[in-house]
Amino acid sequence: MRSKIHNATVTEANLAYVGSITIDMDLCDAVGLWPGERVMVVSNTSGSRLETYVIAGERGSGDICVNGAAAHLIGEGEEVIIMGFELVAQPVEPQVVLVDRRNRIDRYLTEEPQVALVPFA
Repeated sequence: MRSKIHNATVTEANLAYVGSITIDMDLCDAVGLWPGERVMVVSNTSGSRLETYVIAGERGSGDICVNGAAAHLIGEGEEVIIMGFELVAQPVEPQVVLVDRRNRIDRYLTEEPQVALVPFA
């Protein structure tokens, strides 16, 4: 895991939109997510998990919008975790933010690996 937005609140679920998740670019910048990047989205509310890609949302808006078919799995008002991953030969120091109910950064978190890492040969 390279990037994580923890406890975000979904501000919109739009079935009519063509796929993806729209994320406020201030949040993307805080954790190093890029528009078009593949992310995993996990609902703390329903337990649903899905993979999609990031669309740049308006800065400072607090937008977390689940779009397209994904809106069948995760709806407006649900609490989610959004994670980006990177496959590299060395351990990655993840950028993790905890957000409040308005999707404003509450604080930065540091996560420690839960298992010993073995570098690629």
